[in-house]
Amino acid sequence: MADVEALLRTDRPFLTDGGFETWLFFQKGFEAPEFAAIVLMDDEAARTAMRSYFDEFLSMAERAGTGFVLDTNTWRGGGHWGPALGKSESDMLRLTGDAVSFAKGLREAWQSRVAPILLNGVIGPAGDGYAADTQLSPEAARDMHRPQIECLARAGVDMISAVTMPHTSEAIGITRCGAEFGLPAVISFTVETDGHLPSGESLGEAIAKVDTATGNGPLYYMVNCAHPDHFAEAVSTGASWVGRIGGVRANASRRSHAEIDEAETLDDGDPEEFGLLHVELAKRLPGLRVVGGCCGTDHRHVACVSKHLHEKAAA
Repeated sequence: MADVEALLRTDRPFLTDGGFETWLFFQKGFEAPEFAAIVLMDDEAARTAMRSYFDEFLSMAERAGTGFVLDTNTWRGGGHWGPALGKSESDMLRLTGDAVSFAKGLREAWQSRVAPILLNGVIGPAGDGYAADTQLSPEAARDMHRPQIECLARAGVDMISAVTMPHTSEAIGITRCGAEFGLPAVISFTVETDGHLPSGESLGEAIAKVDTATGNGPLYYMVNCAHPDHFAEAVSTGASWVGRIGGVRANASRRSHAEIDEAETLDDGDPEEFGLLHVELAKRLPGLRVVGGCCGTDHRHVACVSKHLHEKAAA
């Protein structure tokens, strides 16, 4: 828990990676059903690419003198994805464990140069992160995600993060399940171009609902898979809930989720502008602890974020 405490106390945001899946599929040409990169744990060429991908981000953290939140490749790794991927539940648990072992290997290789490196077990939503059409009750969500969360706990992650969450009830269930296994949980919501979750809830409403239902259970909240312009106004109010947002992993593109879904080419936006927008976000988010990227972002985008938040601040 010491590394988690260091993350919570930092006044210098830790780095994390960028748009892992879009990098693998659009830039490197790998393929997997349902955008489920976890199946590529069985592909040695993909594993080599993943090592190179994370090595470059960890090198950024070394240069910036920050810690690093190292995600596991488990976003669509829950057992409920097995049928669509041609995998059994035991296959999915094996892949989840393998993803943690892979991340541990990266940490071992870098921990003398970057500290701390937190192993972050990633949990994805039951359905499409861009839509709220699969709304589980907190109890159903807890039961659905329990096998993977237990696997992550046994494999030795430091924390879990539920990312691209389109509504609150599933986030509540995941937070409660993480607590059962002694795992701190981070909840990362996605928002539409109007700053509201796909469910229609505002960010403030969503954070309040999860905090009320779990006794302020999440370590902090994040926003991911949305361009900074989509939520900048929402976090400019100075309301108390804004202080609960501890991380941002934004999209490179200003396109809506529907437009991104339909696009045949990757919109990687403007990396320099992306970095500058994070300077403004940091001014509005007093609890910011983690920065990285999401869809369409790669090393260029996160390097620009670090340049403006870390290098210029130290100059």
